[in-house]
Amino acid sequence: MNVVFDFGGVVFRWKPHEFMARLLPQHAPDDAATQRLVRYFFQEFGGEWGEFDRGTIGIGPLAEGIASRTGIELADVHRVIAAVPMELQPVPQTVALMKRLRERGHRLFFLSNMPASYADHLESTNAFFEWFEDGVFSSRVQLIKPEPAIYHSAAERFGVEPAELLFFDDHRPNIEAARASGWKALHFVSPERCEADLVAHGLL
Repeated sequence: MNVVFDFGGVVFRWKPHEFMARLLPQHAPDDAATQRLVRYFFQEFGGEWGEFDRGTIGIGPLAEGIASRTGIELADVHRVIAAVPMELQPVPQTVALMKRLRERGHRLFFLSNMPASYADHLESTNAFFEWFEDGVFSSRVQLIKPEPAIYHSAAERFGVEPAELLFFDDHRPNIEAARASGWKALHFVSPERCEADLVAHGLL
């Protein structure tokens, strides 16, 4: 089987509420304020951040846009942007699942919305990238999930029919878009649930 993994929130830890409360406590005095901060800063990963993921704007314009829109000091915005890569630490349980899949002879791929500088960092600091047959970072193709084109482009690049791809992502719209493009796709809730899904599909 050909198993495709999203990265943020699946293979790599991504908990923006904890992260932002720690970095910008003056803007996150309580849970409600923290949720607003995350929503306004990242714009649900659309807006400026979506274009950063797409690779069409750089860090400078991104930071200036966020600072102008939110009123957060530019230096604080830059601090958040610079800190994100170190927040993207591997989730040991997911990595262990990928290792088991590979040992069973399944082919691994990835499909991730990821700015270019973050993608470079992940590739250079995680040895398990050699386990992947191939993968697509949004910034390198200037397409982002859940746009249909990125699923068509990825399947073509992988040389695999969409129906033969099983995709795990933690964001439901990305799952729905993958299914609409002919992929098999499952919502990633936790490594434990992912393992159960893999067992149910006869892959582990």
